[in-house]
Amino acid sequence: MTTPSQTVGPFFGHALPYEGGPEIVAGARRDAIRVHGRVYDGAGAPVPDALVEIWQADETGTIPRGPGGLRRAVGGFSGFGRCPTGADGSYWFSTVKPGPVGAGAPYLAVLVFARGLLKPVFTRLYFPEDAHDEDPLLAEVPVARRDTLIAEREADGSYRFDIHLQGERETVFLGF
Repeated sequence: MTTPSQTVGPFFGHALPYEGGPEIVAGARRDAIRVHGRVYDGAGAPVPDALVEIWQADETGTIPRGPGGLRRAVGGFSGFGRCPTGADGSYWFSTVKPGPVGAGAPYLAVLVFARGLLKPVFTRLYFPEDAHDEDPLLAEVPVARRDTLIAEREADGSYRFDIHLQGERETVFLGF
């Protein structure tokens, strides 16, 4: 007999965040970038109790295979980060811009855990300056929706990626 799924929260503030979770690399590292944004619900209200995870390759396109997600060595890179959202739905990461893995454009794999979801939702964050025409996943996304997967470069050099869980501006989510 199969047990039905249950919603996943809101309990993230207690059990899942950890010190240094959003710092995949130290912000002082020369090639560090800042990725930030907000998580919104279907009505456009910020989600204050979501949890955002990213998984990524390093700057050469190499996917990390060793331990170290929770306790990174100084100057090390694990390719994994986790950040709870603030009261305004905001999150942030200090990381490096990944290199391409295979034939596609560089990206961050993004998971969002939030109240009301039975399972996390998966999406990708692409960078605006990269060529997207050749990316196999983006080629499957309708042109009118692709911008929901591409971060905006801000004046300070950071990348803004807002995530809309539902509604008119809903982010494209991937099924696995």
